[in-house]
Amino acid sequence: MFSHIFVGTNDFERALAFYRPLMDVLGIQARFCDPARPWAGWQSAPDPRPLFLLGRPWDGQPHTPGNGQMVAFLAPSRAAVADAHRLALAHGGRDEGAPGLRPEYHAHYFGAYFRDPDGNKVCVVCHAPV
Repeated sequence: MFSHIFVGTNDFERALAFYRPLMDVLGIQARFCDPARPWAGWQSAPDPRPLFLLGRPWDGQPHTPGNGQMVAFLAPSRAAVADAHRLALAHGGRDEGAPGLRPEYHAHYFGAYFRDPDGNKVCVVCHAPV
């Protein structure tokens, strides 16, 4: 369904230090990183898309997070959700909802919510029953 998702940042190095360990714990492979531009991308497996992209806004204006916008990453397990949330907070993220079941979404929805250092809202979720 998606080709790519692009998230803006005002401080690329800080954002990269936040997203690299998050992608590692979720098993999402880095595809490229170009600090001169600056932007970086991670890809799904086994297919090369969708991509998650991180960089400065193309129009040169400062990045501002959108109200009501969120990126949700699929985690392979509930433990990975908890690990991702812990890592996010350890790398400058802000808690928006601790790891746990959210039965109001569905019986097996296990998610965690946080904001990255630029204020973008991020979710990590596992839909598996265990």
